[in-house]
Amino acid sequence: MKHKKSKSKHESSQSFILKGNLDIARNGLGYVVIAEGTGDVLVRPGNFHNALHGDTVRVKVFKENITTGKKEGKITEVVSRQRTEFIGTIQLSTNYAFFIPDTDKPMPDIYVPLDKINGAKNKERVAVRLVRWDKDDKKPIGELISILENENDNDSAMKEIIAESGFSLSFSEEAIKESEKLNDYVNEREIKKRKDFRNVLTFTIDPVDAKDFDDALSIKKIRKDYYEVGVHIADVSHFVEPETVLDDEAYKRATSVYLPDRVNPMLPENISNVLCSLRPHEDKFTFSAVFEMNTKCEVKKVWIGKTIIHSDHRFTYEDVQQIIESNGGKYLEEILLLNNMAQKMRKERFNNGAINFSSQEVRFKLDEEGKPVGIVVKESKEAHQLIEEFMLLANKKVAEYVSNIEVDNKHVPFPYRIHDEPDKDKLVPFVEFSRKFGHKFNMSSPEKIAASFNELLKDVQGKPEQHVLEQLGIRTMAKAAYKTVNIGHYGLGFENYCHFTSPIRRYPDVLVHRVVESCLRKKPIIDKKMDEKCSHCSERERAAMEAERAANKHMQVLFMMDKLGEEFEAVISGVARFGFWAETVAHKCEGLISINDLNDHDEFRLIESDYSLVGRRTGKAFRMGDKVSIKVISANLDKRQLDYQWVKEGSKSKEHSNRKNKKEKN
Repeated sequence: MKHKKSKSKHESSQSFILKGNLDIARNGLGYVVIAEGTGDVLVRPGNFHNALHGDTVRVKVFKENITTGKKEGKITEVVSRQRTEFIGTIQLSTNYAFFIPDTDKPMPDIYVPLDKINGAKNKERVAVRLVRWDKDDKKPIGELISILENENDNDSAMKEIIAESGFSLSFSEEAIKESEKLNDYVNEREIKKRKDFRNVLTFTIDPVDAKDFDDALSIKKIRKDYYEVGVHIADVSHFVEPETVLDDEAYKRATSVYLPDRVNPMLPENISNVLCSLRPHEDKFTFSAVFEMNTKCEVKKVWIGKTIIHSDHRFTYEDVQQIIESNGGKYLEEILLLNNMAQKMRKERFNNGAINFSSQEVRFKLDEEGKPVGIVVKESKEAHQLIEEFMLLANKKVAEYVSNIEVDNKHVPFPYRIHDEPDKDKLVPFVEFSRKFGHKFNMSSPEKIAASFNELLKDVQGKPEQHVLEQLGIRTMAKAAYKTVNIGHYGLGFENYCHFTSPIRRYPDVLVHRVVESCLRKKPIIDKKMDEKCSHCSERERAAMEAERAANKHMQVLFMMDKLGEEFEAVISGVARFGFWAETVAHKCEGLISINDLNDHDEFRLIESDYSLVGRRTGKAFRMGDKVSIKVISANLDKRQLDYQWVKEGSKSKEHSNRKNKKEKN
């Protein structure tokens, strides 16, 4: 007779349900990561139910070690899918087709009915959407959404990055049809509900390649040194109504994703680039924050409401920068006035505790096939700051308005954009490190910390340590997020802040518009799911940022592939026990120098407090921010990884020296 194995005295026999995200390792084991921080739950392959890597699931814990806290369970429900679209290969047979996904995470093949293969041929690379996987289905069931065989490798790579981040590659037929039924006919009945700004000078300022113009500025002189400035935002909520297919798809995405060669939009093109885009010489519905203010930038009156505008001109940032620098051009007086106001508001903001982290944007020059042929570093100039300051003012005042409204002595549920104070534990090593460069920090209060940051950022301008201290400073900061509990925005120095100004590309802005409109109608929306929506939007924002980073890394690797064996000047951008990262000065391309390579010269150990690797025998140090010479030795597109080799001082290759001399002669 077989006896059941008795439970260890260290194991609990009680079962309970937890919710978390499934992380499947390459060996096939799964771990449900619990948000509440109660420890991961081991799930063996036979207990996945129908969950895939990244899905939000409920897991029934059936075994727990009381001593170690280790748990094991089985998944009982998939709450939501992290992704539903995959890139891979289609395999056809006489009666059916199977899709084999390209992924290093174990997952089943997807069954595709023959009437859903959309003309694909056997062994073609395709994109497939998972449409159903019920408990009675032996395999997940999908449909083909595009054939990739005729597209270049770069296009496939970008689509894979989008899909693996959980964003849909295309809109459903229902969403497209719903968007195409909408029209921007401006009827008198709707106009009467709105404040008419069509006769007020209005213009947009956007990147040169933008098509979705979601904000515009208007300006009108009231009397001497007193102006009405309007911040007009595309009225997306007028077209995208709650509980529609369009709204559902926009919410799932929650954000547009910006990659080097494309935008994966939150809304279909007919809405983002046509109906809602504030194109010049067209009447457009907007939601506005209008300020009566003097030239000292003192806001005397705020009006928030629905409007209609008619943009007189579409500026690019370069156009406006040229007007500012040359003191000549279209609407010169108005541009200079707005720029003067923006600079005053910017200065006042920093005086009131905002932190002045400078921002550099690396953009790739692409050829006709989307391959990078050059890299451009763009810095924030006055034209960008002009728009930034007025958008910040609108976001601040809209959040302020809602924060003062209560229903039954409770605040209205609202997606505030919050940013917490720095974590002291993260801040201490940074403060110690900055002290080595002669910078002092006052940590007695959050306000003093912000002032110390600004003093440091001002002092390091143009110095060798500027980049490293800026990057490390940013890493000590908490991450901004969407929350209904308003703790203010530390980095901006605002007590109240939200995202109101970009509803074409951010779903939280759509939520803000709906709540604000309900408050203006004296019937505030009490959305009991607002917390959940905030969490979802924050998670999607992080996923979009990861996708953007992955796409940039792909482009970096692609750009450096034909530079194997070449040597470049670089700056150390990170250190770890297994080596250090260096970013080329010329291209801003980051690669890893392995500790194995360095051990040929000395045995190096990590000094965390100094952000450095130090040789035990020689004392040679590789510290963040140090300049080094590197050689490109490997460029792996599949892993999106560059490997460099440290070139010891005085040992640059003859080939490199000859190439440098030749360039100098030319």
